[in-house]
Amino acid sequence: MSNNIKMMFEDDKLTEKIKSHLPHLFQLAELESSRAGKIGMEVGSLRERIIIALLIYKFGEANVETQIPITEPEVDVKVFGQPISIKTITGRRFGGVKLIWTVDAQKAKEFRETYYPHCDILLVKINWDNVGGFYYIPLEAQKKLFDIVGREKYIKLPKQGTNPRGVEFAKDALSSLVEDDLSKVVEIYWHRSKIDYNPYKKWVDYWRKD
Repeated sequence: MSNNIKMMFEDDKLTEKIKSHLPHLFQLAELESSRAGKIGMEVGSLRERIIIALLIYKFGEANVETQIPITEPEVDVKVFGQPISIKTITGRRFGGVKLIWTVDAQKAKEFRETYYPHCDILLVKINWDNVGGFYYIPLEAQKKLFDIVGREKYIKLPKQGTNPRGVEFAKDALSSLVEDDLSKVVEIYWHRSKIDYNPYKKWVDYWRKD
């Protein structure tokens, strides 16, 4: 377990800021990635940057590594050298959270047969106009559950004939992980605020510069 990340969830001033700021920032991410009222796939990358920015704010830029080699596909950031995977989900339940993204059925099967948890997880559950949360799931909790339930109940493969683009956590497994005594949570009420957003303003402003 990373004591640095654990301490972040025990910092009252920071957790209050997370509760107040995260819904607004994620709403901006949705607006920035929307086309004709539909949210694009790029919203995931924007959400990830928002969480990494939080880590930089808390721990300092020198202690947060963002340039992760492609040989570490599940790792999104490192804090004091500790690898962390950042995941987000929208809705009331814990289904649909990807372990890896792939459209290849054979690679999905190979992944399940060789997978073992190897990094901490920061998970954001977005639940607009209701309660969700920002979760820290330490590696220790993941290994413990994996060893108990086994890979068949921990990992959900895509159904044959579909194109879900990835291998997921089993819903019951992820629900157990967030409820583990080792995991931490900041509960968040996902309130939408009124935002006067213009996707072109900052670019027009730049063109106006000499």
